[in-house]
Amino acid sequence: MAEPWWKSAVVYQIYPRSFLDTDGDGVGDLEGIRGKLDHLAWLGVDAVWLSPFFKSPMADFGYDVADYCDVDPLFGTLADFDALLADAHDRNIRVLIDWVPNHTSDQHSWFVEARSSRDSPKRDWYVWRDGDPDRPPNNWKAAFGGDAWTWDETTQQWYLHMFLPEQPDVNWNNAEVVAAMHDTLRFWLDRGVDGFRIDVVHAIGKGEDLPDIPADSSAIELTLFHDYPRTHVLLRDIRTLLDSYDGDRTTVGEVYLLSTAKVAEYYGAGDELHLAFNFPPLHAPWDAVKWRRRIDRVVEEFDPRQAWPTWVLSNHDVSRHRTRYGGSEERARAAAVLLLTLRGTPFLFAGEEFGLEDAEVRTDRVVDPGGRDPCRAPLPWEPAPPHGWPTDDVWLPWPPDPNERNAATERADDRSVLHLYRRLLAARHNSPALSLGQFAWRPGPDGVLVYERALDGDRRVVIVNFTDDPVAVRLDDLDEGVVEVASHGQGEGASYSGVVPASGAVIVR
Repeated sequence: MAEPWWKSAVVYQIYPRSFLDTDGDGVGDLEGIRGKLDHLAWLGVDAVWLSPFFKSPMADFGYDVADYCDVDPLFGTLADFDALLADAHDRNIRVLIDWVPNHTSDQHSWFVEARSSRDSPKRDWYVWRDGDPDRPPNNWKAAFGGDAWTWDETTQQWYLHMFLPEQPDVNWNNAEVVAAMHDTLRFWLDRGVDGFRIDVVHAIGKGEDLPDIPADSSAIELTLFHDYPRTHVLLRDIRTLLDSYDGDRTTVGEVYLLSTAKVAEYYGAGDELHLAFNFPPLHAPWDAVKWRRRIDRVVEEFDPRQAWPTWVLSNHDVSRHRTRYGGSEERARAAAVLLLTLRGTPFLFAGEEFGLEDAEVRTDRVVDPGGRDPCRAPLPWEPAPPHGWPTDDVWLPWPPDPNERNAATERADDRSVLHLYRRLLAARHNSPALSLGQFAWRPGPDGVLVYERALDGDRRVVIVNFTDDPVAVRLDDLDEGVVEVASHGQGEGASYSGVVPASGAVIVR
């Protein structure tokens, strides 16, 4: 039986506000994404994940949803989405959308009705508690600072919000809530979307008692360790819903628990999440020992469950990996080889194929409550201002060197980071070993990771040099090994020389 598409896919995350604007308001939109689908097809991606584009007051830039079944006018219309979906499918690009089930906006009609009266039919759709207005019901802390509770003066109760006060938590213990949330999934599945990235999915299950957390953890945001058994029941129901549709519809969960063992539990027995983000590797420094430890933990925890891993270097919530790795293009290139050759499904963040770094955002330009503006800078498509956008008055400052690090300039240069990503995606697609093969370590010197991928007679050896010096790495059983891809772009198609450059990486076949 053929493996599901999402196992061999490369998924490309798009933050719509920053991808491309077409109407001149300085904010990216769905038509901007649609207009660049040929870039994505040329690059070789198999699927896109769209961060939220739903109706929202934008307190958390779309992760505060006011209507799960409509497009915010800032991004376009439902017709625009349908056209984007159809055009993506015409290019064999699947589409995943963000789903935010833990909380809504405080302007969602559900919450507006719920907070209107203690007797509202939707009151129990959210998490309310009695208490003293000067003392929250427990010691939980919200993700962006402060208590996880807000006092509602009108109805004289507290409501729970694990994020902003404008993002009240939904009560998944209420059967009507579960049914309504399932209906929002059906709305998009019926339109033809291929799956969902599920925001902070580990947080949806909560008990009735909501006790204090231990005092030594009380200053830490709750999302980092909230892990409640009922969530797994809820996930099995969601999985059943998706599996009732054809086409291998899929889920990838944001399980923001900094324990690989805990993340693995959210796959269940193959009946919960299809995929889950595992964040410890994302936070690993550019260090061979630490990366090996992160990879080993995935093998130890995921393989016994037959759970398929994901790998991520950058996303909309963290500093871009080139910035985290000291701004070095060489390290960023080598990291791309690592990302795209490990066993599992890799996720790219729009702009990393240009080698972008974080933008410098002055205090007067800061807009995000979580301090994530620098990684969300607009993507430059052309060298000259306004870099392919219709206005230079964009919602955030440009990333560094947009006149050089842009799509047009890099596409014209075979030595660019963009062309490296394209070669890596082609190598992955053309090799069963790299797409779906087994993983095994090979011996290597200090500061270097050497591993093999193999499947049905197809084999690749990957060498990643984390050091700042050239390193000799022998491959005695590959005397006639040929360099398929080199992060520095030199020697491809020639015999492997036995030496990997400083901060370099190679794929040998």
